[in-house]
This record gives sequence, C-alpha cells and structure tokens, in this order.
Amino acid sequence: MPTNQYQRLTANYSACRPQLSKLFCPPPGSWSYSGCFDQTVKFIERHQLLDPALWARFAEQFTRPSDDHDLGWRCEYWGKLMRGGAMVWGYTQSPELYRQLECAARTMLKNAEPDGRISTYSREAEFQGWDIWGRKYVLLGMEYFYDICTDESLRAELLDSIRAQADYLLAHFGPGKADLRKASGHWEGLNSSSVLEPVVRLYNMTGERKYLDFAGYIVGLGGILSANIFELALEDELDPWQYPVTKAYEMMSCFEGLLEYARATGEERWSRAVVNFAHRVLSSDITIIGSAGCTHELFDHSRLRQADPEFTGIMQETCVTVTWMKLCGQVLRFTGDSVFGDAMERSLHNALLGAVNTRRVSRDPLSPGGGLPFDSYSPLRAAPRGQAVGGRRVMADNTIYGCCAAIGAAGFGAATQHSALLTEKGAAVNLYFPGTLSLQTPGGRRLNIGIDTTYPVGEDIALELSLDCPENFELALRVPGWCKASEVSVNGEAVPAVPGWLRLERLWKDGDRVQLRLPMAVETVGSWQLCQGGGELPPHVALVRGPIVLAASEEFSGNNLSGPVELGKVRRVPVSEAPFEARLVFETELRDGGGLRLADYASVGKGYDKDIAVWLPCVRPL
Repeated sequence: MPTNQYQRLTANYSACRPQLSKLFCPPPGSWSYSGCFDQTVKFIERHQLLDPALWARFAEQFTRPSDDHDLGWRCEYWGKLMRGGAMVWGYTQSPELYRQLECAARTMLKNAEPDGRISTYSREAEFQGWDIWGRKYVLLGMEYFYDICTDESLRAELLDSIRAQADYLLAHFGPGKADLRKASGHWEGLNSSSVLEPVVRLYNMTGERKYLDFAGYIVGLGGILSANIFELALEDELDPWQYPVTKAYEMMSCFEGLLEYARATGEERWSRAVVNFAHRVLSSDITIIGSAGCTHELFDHSRLRQADPEFTGIMQETCVTVTWMKLCGQVLRFTGDSVFGDAMERSLHNALLGAVNTRRVSRDPLSPGGGLPFDSYSPLRAAPRGQAVGGRRVMADNTIYGCCAAIGAAGFGAATQHSALLTEKGAAVNLYFPGTLSLQTPGGRRLNIGIDTTYPVGEDIALELSLDCPENFELALRVPGWCKASEVSVNGEAVPAVPGWLRLERLWKDGDRVQLRLPMAVETVGSWQLCQGGGELPPHVALVRGPIVLAASEEFSGNNLSGPVELGKVRRVPVSEAPFEARLVFETELRDGGGLRLADYASVGKGYDKDIAVWLPCVRPL
C-alpha cells in the first residue's frame, strides 16, 4: 500500500473508491468565489484577456502568411486565448470581457478568404509545419465563443465560418486524399491529428454526418505515422513515455478529441482507451506538483525523472499542465473517478498557480507590457523560474509571445468548470474555494451553497445550503485521496468519511450545514519511494502538506539549496516572515544546525532571479 500522500495521489484507487456517474458542468455564472483563486483569475483577465492590443496583434497574424518563413505557430495564439477567454468569462461574467471577446471574434471572421480558409500559411506553403495545429485552435476558439455568444446573427456567421474551415480540410484530407499525419514534419503528425477535437465538436453542433466520418478517419489513422497510439492505449501494456512519439501536450490533445469521439459514437473501446491513457499518465508521468515532462516537454517517466539531477534543462511546460488539467476534467466527468479531481487540485495549487507571473517580471526584452502573464516552465530541482519563453515567436511589431502564455487562462477556466458539478441525483463539490455556488436541485429548484474556508491553507471547510423548500437529493463532496483522517458532520452530527466521494443523500432544508475537516500534516517524500517499480535515483527529499508542495527558495536569507540536507522538525512560521507574498511558510531544522525555510511552490521564485527547489539532495535515512 502507498505509504505517503504523494504515493497515494498517484495510486489507482478506481477499484476501491466510490465513484459518481454522469457528471455535468453547470452553466456559466454558477460560481462566485473569493480568495486566491478569484484574485488570480481577475489578474489574468485584467492583464491579458482585456488587452485589445494583444487581440489585435494575434488577429493581425492572419492578414498575411506570417508563419511561412519559419513554419511557425503564431497561428495558435488567437484560438488559445479565445478558448481561455470564453472559459474565464463563464466564471467572471464580465460585460467588458464579453465585449472584448465579441470584438475579437468579429475581427477574426474578417480574415476568412472567400472559400472560408483562415490560416497564417499561404496556399503555397499550407499543410506543413504547424498549419493544421493553428487551424485547430481557430476552430476551437470560434466554437468556444459560439457557446457563449448571445447575438444570433453572429452565431450564424461563426457556424458558417467553422463549417467552411472544416470543409476546406475535408476537401484535402481523407480516404483517397492526402494523409493528415503528413501535414506536418513534427512529431509524426501528432500535432495535426489533434484537430480531431474541434471536428467532433462541430458534428455535435450540426449533426452533419460528414464531420463524424472525418473524425472517424482521423481516429483510424492512429495519431502518428509509426504506430496507432489509440490502439496502444486500448491495449494498456505501455506507458505513454514508451510510445514511439512522446510529445506530451499534443498527445493529450489527441486523447481529449478521442473522448469526444467516443461520446459522439458510443464506441466503448475508445472511451476505455482514454481512461487507460489518463491512468497511465497519472501513475508514470505526473510529478509531485501536478505537471509532466521533466525532459523538455516530453513524456519521459517523469515520476522518476523529477528527482534526477542528470537533466538540468527546462522542464514541465505550462501547456502540459493546462492540457493535463483539461484531460482530468474530461475523464472525471466521464468516469466519476475522484482521483482525477485530486490530480486537478494538485496541478492547480502548484504548477498552474506557480506559473502565473504576478510580479510582471520578464527576462525577455521583447516581452510586451513588462512580462508575459504566465511563465512557461516549472523547475523542481535548484533552478530559477523564467528560464525561457515556451513557444517563443517574434511578431510583426517586434514583440514576442509564447504558447504557454496563450494557453494559461484555459487552466483556470477548467478549474472553475469542474469545481462543482451536477449529477443525476444532485450536485458534487470537487474543488473547495470560498464563495457561493448557484446551482439547481434535481427538481429544478434553486440550490445555493455558501462555502466558508481558507483551504488549502486551512483545514476546515463549512458549507451552508440555501433552498426555497426542502428536497431530497444527493450532495457529494470529494475527500482527497491523501487525507486518511477526515472529519465530517451534517448539522453537528458526525458522518463517517473515507477518500473518494462522500455521498450525502437526505432531505435537505434551508440552512443545513456541512462541516468538513481535512487534517494536513507536513509529510516527507523521498526519491527512493518513487522507485518502487524499479530504477534508482540519487537521494532527494521533498515536503508536502495536503495538496500543496513546499519549495525552498534562495529568496530566504541563509537558505542553501545545494545540500545534502538531513531534515529535522518542521514548524510553521508566519507568512509575514517571507520576503514575498506567500500562502504558507515553514522552517525545518537541519541536523547539522541551522534551518531551511520553505513556502508553498506557487509563491516562490516569482522574481525570476533566485533558485527554488522542491527536491533537495539529502542523506538517505537508514
């Protein structure tokens, strides 16, 4: 059995944990939060999504063949930002943000050629490099805005454009035509194959069989030239890092599309393949902070590589973090398995929040506005943040942007959408933020849930229900897999709880209260504990408290990250003692005297000029 909470997180609990079925995201406007999460979303909205110059810069790339000269991916930025913007609007309901998104959509529609083609590649250079990848994002961006668009004439224009863009692809690829996988010289066509997702979404929007048939053609190709990765996942004999191509972000994008295809067709084998894939990624490649790819952006058995000092380059791309969170949300809704809620929570509170550039710092002289809103890579061993801009491309106005900065908002959108879910029997609370949930009961009546908590800094979560009249339904609460001693009461009466979904079915009345306590001690994780399936690593140690990973930082005077260390007692100290804004600060004694200060991973290193470290070289205990 797993002995510490990190091992418990990455273990497969599906066989023994109660699951829910048929989970649904509630409609936009169902969430009103406060605290760190809300502040961060508003920061991204203010500094990125409401920037008209940024939207204009992205749309301008489509007025000329801006990617011809280097076969680049400037084509992805607009769609990534539009998808994330639409998701964030679902949370903030900001009229100003909606107006900006509508303006951006209308501008992009003007970039369509007479046959509907929208691309940053000329016709002479199209269907190579990242052309299909960019078209995928234009399609997704338009589809996500279509979902929230309130102007019926604009919705019709959007749907016509989406159809025309897809039809252009159908005219060139398919049985007896060009091979979609060969429309890129990268990753054996994995990036081009990821167009599967918007194609299935278009079928769901229109019901037109030709789009489902085209999606089936893409699935039949298998994602890459040298193997069928969908069949590999179905067979479930290899981890994704053992596939012939291991580009993490693009591969997860393909499997997101495969699950959409499985939903549309009802083909159980493909949904099983996606679930197999997600469990394999979780157990073999997701790191202690909830990302993957410790060798650049590749699946590389990151469970082991994360504590291996041999590789010192960039690691854990923010694109990987966000796409993993989105995939977790998809699989959580499909399977009801709370282990994917656990995984999403860990990614959010560590890798994603850690990537937000709250100090507006930049090491790149071409960064617009004093720095990009998201950092691209998340170090685990002694190194600074801000080592490189992922997907960096220079634009026509001599500013730069990057893939990770463009995708980050979607991570917060995914966290919002999956923070609370509707079920056939009621509602399920998955992520705990202070604020109010505005939902409906199975009977269609108003259900508001007020959440009072400082979690995950604090251990206590209080939920109060507001109902128009009593109704019998089920309220499910996710008890994290790392918590083995949770305490729950309903109106003061104790209720037994174990990790997984706590399903409280009863006649609920206005004013009913649920108290949830999730005790969190600081636990030590040794690199040798990661090797139980084989392999060997130099001894390193990390400290974890609940879903939050702690990191040492040179920002604390006197901290030495080179080690090796022998850790003693750990005590919590006031956050005011940190020379930066932090959520948690701890000090651990060292056996040779002195101490080492650590803070929550999401807060450290935001000045981009000091090393931080999660994994510290240590003397392995006997």
